[in-house]
This record gives sequence, structure tokens and C-alpha cells, in this order.
Amino acid sequence: MDMRLEAIVVPVTDVDRAKQFYKGLGWREDADFQPDEGFHIIQMTPPGSPCSIHFGVGLPPAPPGSIAGMFLAVTDVETARAELIERGADVSEVFHDAAGGPMRGDPATHAPGPDPQRRSYASYATFDDPDGNTFVLQELTTRLPGR
Repeated sequence: MDMRLEAIVVPVTDVDRAKQFYKGLGWREDADFQPDEGFHIIQMTPPGSPCSIHFGVGLPPAPPGSIAGMFLAVTDVETARAELIERGADVSEVFHDAAGGPMRGDPATHAPGPDPQRRSYASYATFDDPDGNTFVLQELTTRLPGR
């Protein structure tokens, strides 16, 4: 049986501000339901992504800004970074892991610029939404086997 990740809940403090932020990035608004004051859910999807994010009121509780490491696969990290900056996001400089492997959680291992060999899964940039939830752009030109 296939299992596809459909949506991730992203905790936010201000639903309208979050909606405008993601719309400003060019993400598609799939749904905006508010059947009552205690429940309001918005679904947004990055361009080309099969997975969406949900945020709103009455969703499972988590502190705003507590989600880190939501990876957005892009074919060219520098172009994606430039487009997001043009749309108002504060995106880090492009970096790679100095040890030559996948990104580690320790920023001390990050080296400036894209991976020198431009290997797939090895060049990154990050940005936060207004609440501090962190997204990672990951350059992916050739998928690992089975993907």
C-alpha cells in the first residue's frame, strides 16, 4: 500500500498573517474553512508539491515556531532562493555541509556556497515563516533509488 505524506500542520500565532506570507511566496491556497469561531483551517501548497501545510485555529496544539526542517526540494537552490527573496522571504545564504555529506543539524559544519561538486541533496538554504517555523531548500537534481 502506498502512503503519501499529504499535509503537515504548522503552528502559527496569526492565521491571516501566515496566509498572506505563504500566498506572497506564490503558494496555492487550497482551502480556507471556518465553520465556527473555534475552528479555522487553511491549506496551502508550495508550487509543484504533492504535500501541503495546514495552519489555523483548533488544530493539534504545538507552540508557534516549533516546526523545523521542513524540506522543500528544488532543482536549483540559487534560483529558488532568489525567487523567494523577490517574494519577500528572508532566505539564508546558500550553504553545503563541510564534511561532504547531507546537512547536519549543527550549523558549525555548514560551509558557504553550494556543494562544490553540485551533488544532489547537498546544497541548502533556509528561511522562516513569520512565526519562526523553518523551511530548508534542498537542491535535488537526481533522486536516490526508490524515490
